[in-house]
Amino acid sequence: MVNEPKKTRRQANQPAHATQGFGVPLTAAPHHFVVIIPRGNKQPVQIVEDLGMHTVGDDSELLDRVVLPRSAWTEIANPVKRMFNERLKAHELKPGQWKVGENRVDRLLGKELCVLAWAIEDLEEEKVGTALRNWLALRPEERWWLFGMTATTVGGPGDAGRGWRMALKYALGDTPQPTIREPRKAGKPDADENIYETLPLFQN
Repeated sequence: MVNEPKKTRRQANQPAHATQGFGVPLTAAPHHFVVIIPRGNKQPVQIVEDLGMHTVGDDSELLDRVVLPRSAWTEIANPVKRMFNERLKAHELKPGQWKVGENRVDRLLGKELCVLAWAIEDLEEEKVGTALRNWLALRPEERWWLFGMTATTVGGPGDAGRGWRMALKYALGDTPQPTIREPRKAGKPDADENIYETLPLFQN
């Protein structure tokens, strides 16, 4: 009797580990973000950071990060979902979907989303597409750095138009980005790195 070959994780189409939402691990009180989408199609969308077990004590600490006009959210929701799911797929994690109510987002992806949301929270509607394209052109680690710089000083919903929040608005919303290239694959150098150096915040 010939033994059947064992199925690998990829052959069985199984995720690397169990998650909820957009890559949030199914563990006790993980650090993550929550995107709250109301049922009404004109109500704003709220983004909250849940520090989970990173806080002192038994209760999770919730930090309100930004309230985004529904029109701005509608424009970015699908492109952001596609990019997030491409990243999750690359790590063999199941994709997520936006739905009415609470949507859980991995802590790193949530930081990146906050950077975009801060840039467009009071941006003119016709410039939201430009901000989205500029945001997509950034490396993930650049988005994480921008989140850290902004969150430590003006990271609350009442801080719009101040400090780094204002800088993000102008850097992403007012800087043309004529060409967007597909994200490079890990381990493969880009032939032209300059496309990631177009924003003023990252120019030498």
